Amino acid sequence: MQISNIGIVGAGTMGSGIAQVAALTGYDIVMQDVSDEVTSRGLSTIDKSLQRLVDREKITVDAKDAAITKISTTTNLSEIDKVSRPETIIASNTSSLSLTKLASVSNRPDKVIGMHFFNPVPMMALVEIIRALQTSDDTFTTVDEMTRQLGKTPVSVKDSPGFVVNRMLVPMINEAVFILYEGIASTDEIDAAMKLGAGHPMGPLALADMIGIDVCLYVMNILLEEFGDSKFRPCPLLKQMVDAGYLGRKSGKGFFDYGQ
Repeated sequence: MQISNIGIVGAGTMGSGIAQVAALTGYDIVMQDVSDEVTSRGLSTIDKSLQRLVDREKITVDAKDAAITKISTTTNLSEIDKVSRPETIIASNTSSLSLTKLASVSNRPDKVIGMHFFNPVPMMALVEIIRALQTSDDTFTTVDEMTRQLGKTPVSVKDSPGFVVNRMLVPMINEAVFILYEGIASTDEIDAAMKLGAGHPMGPLALADMIGIDVCLYVMNILLEEFGDSKFRPCPLLKQMVDAGYLGRKSGKGFFDYGQ
């Protein structure tokens, strides 16, 4: 099946990033969120991101303008499952929820699939393609091909809590928070150790701030609930940071201060 139109629910960091990549590829986009203010902010984010690409001579001004004209916005959200045409594929960008459970409440379970993009979407090459138990081969093939058309590299993943990346990554971040919580090393020392000793481009605590500390806690709770294994217990400091509203870059403060 050839896809030409994409509806994106959410105009935040991930939604606007996906819209940008898809619009640059030539798809017609409708980006939805709860208010005109939010959708306008999403469009502004896309415009600034595209301008940076122009400034770096990665794309032309004409390409930027063409991409912007491909994106329209709305605040209306009818029940997706009911209003979409029968052939419409419903893809979720969830980082940890069960696609099989999502498909079970759809009237088209064979057309439900996961497309887990990574932040920042325009820069990150990976998309995890998650097959629910109900996902058809045709749906998978269509989404796999579209992912490649977007210039991304798809990795096929079975439906399982945390999928591949977050199942490994978030527990590592949680362990780094435990090291900080136990006073073994400071935030700077922990991040320097992983950058210099393991070759990571970003330390785990800075990465937690970029992902969102609340998101890290959410994923850990999902892993703990689904697997029932104590190795996935969230660090108490992770919970305290969320309770305090220290969520990382988006709140201006996390394990590091972004106030300046």
